[in-house]
Amino acid sequence: MAAKSDGAAVPSRTQIPADCPSRPDRQPPQSLHAEQRYSPADCCWTLGALLVFFSDGASDLWLAADYYLRREYWFFALTLVFVIVPSVVVQVLSFRWFAYDFCDTPESGTAAAAVVAASSGADTNDLNAKDGGERGAGRSAAAAAGVLPGPATVGRARGCCRVFVWLFQAVVHILQLAQVWRYVRALYLGVQSRWHREPERRHYYWRMMFESADISILRLLESFLKSAPQLVLQLSIMIITGRVLPLQGLSASASLMSLAWMVASYQKVLRDSRDDKLPMSYKAVMVQILWHLFTIGARALAFALFASVFQLYFGIFIVAHWCIMTFWIIQGETDFCMSKWEEIIYNMMVGIVYVFCWFSVREGRTRCRMLTYSLTVFIENVALTATWYLYRGPRYSDFYGVVMVCVVASSYALGTFFMFVYYCLLHPDGPVSSWGYIVEKQAAVETPVSPMSSLPPDVVSSPPRTLQRIKDREQGSGLDGDVFQVRPPRGPRAPVRHPSPRTEGPVIRIDLPRKSYPAWDAHYIDRRLRKTILVLESAAPVAPRIQYRCLGTPKEVMEYETTV
Repeated sequence: MAAKSDGAAVPSRTQIPADCPSRPDRQPPQSLHAEQRYSPADCCWTLGALLVFFSDGASDLWLAADYYLRREYWFFALTLVFVIVPSVVVQVLSFRWFAYDFCDTPESGTAAAAVVAASSGADTNDLNAKDGGERGAGRSAAAAAGVLPGPATVGRARGCCRVFVWLFQAVVHILQLAQVWRYVRALYLGVQSRWHREPERRHYYWRMMFESADISILRLLESFLKSAPQLVLQLSIMIITGRVLPLQGLSASASLMSLAWMVASYQKVLRDSRDDKLPMSYKAVMVQILWHLFTIGARALAFALFASVFQLYFGIFIVAHWCIMTFWIIQGETDFCMSKWEEIIYNMMVGIVYVFCWFSVREGRTRCRMLTYSLTVFIENVALTATWYLYRGPRYSDFYGVVMVCVVASSYALGTFFMFVYYCLLHPDGPVSSWGYIVEKQAAVETPVSPMSSLPPDVVSSPPRTLQRIKDREQGSGLDGDVFQVRPPRGPRAPVRHPSPRTEGPVIRIDLPRKSYPAWDAHYIDRRLRKTILVLESAAPVAPRIQYRCLGTPKEVMEYETTV
């Protein structure tokens, strides 16, 4: 990654750089996140997510206590296990993220030093943190002390504050409230971005987007590890016992709402984080919630009906379905994480999601994949429900059996209807064409006249983006570890290659291609890259923009660059 931090002129946002060949078939989206602001609707959405989280967790704990008081210890144990184990997993992952983000690293200090040295042009020697540039790094680090203070330079008060933060975060995670803290922090950062002006507004908005990305990933993981099995468990208990307690209905409803909410919320935050995709409106989000609410509800009820009669075969079916879905995802060669083993673990987690609902993990046309998955789920639901109807036993009347079958069928039909409504009317990129994938609406969008309202495909305005996972062919391209270099101007500036007007401001140039949607930009996954870019953004006098290298183009060395 090359971070140009001298504030020199850069190409206009409406112009594709010379090192990136023109792509007439792909135009930038009409709405970009550089001008996107935190709205009252975003605040209400975060408060609604908090309400869903509390209702889901509180109803499960209340129901577990009720089972204990009724001396139904087996139901109590199962309910409590599906609450505690997923929550602990999420807390450990969240605390690990916090520990890395809060700890000082050499990369962060060197990045700040690089920005300050580049801004002042103080030294003509290269600053190299790994190749013996300790002398220049020391001078630049001293200049950067006012930009990024560390515990070794600010004294005892700073150290006490850091200890308090560690203790506070430890208590929060021990109490299983990491999600609440992250929601509150995202709400605070969003409000701050609304109250401040540039460049503080963008500073807070970037951090709000990072926090929203973290909480959406954590909550999605927690929902399918906790709410999904909890929903099937409570529905199975209702069918086996032949009664529906108010707390059971409340717990099942809260779990179902949590699942539908988090799938839709994840998709919205993912789209909001990428400026190469149009953002999702809240009307589309609500339709997505209804889509997943009915399809997951039908799926869970079919599972519960089958599990009430064939517990062993139900376990075998779930494991077999998960293995098939995971293998299907792996053979599709997804590109979400920064290493091969992380990618495999991620694919295994997405396999759990595929047990209950559709989840896009690859770019391009998803018509065939979505049709294949939908037909598979439909056939499985029919087979599971029909098997239960045939082997339900004399305790369930024919009328009861017909009602259950109709509920499963009607719920899945309603979910499919809302899916068509979303894709035909409310999809951000445009409607579908004859059950095909999205019509390429972006190619027909006219570029706005304003130079601040459009970007080429490889230029990112906000929030910052990160590196593609380094593949074997890229490992020999000359990237050697974490190296921060500052090169002052040498001689007259090279002739301008772009005849169009140029915009002043720093640009962080990333020397690898950008990840393709629906993957997160690698910056959201690689905490080291996020931390480094945030330091560069904090130290730069003007909020920097991010530029990715186009595929098949050679690396261009800028006058001042910070190489990671």
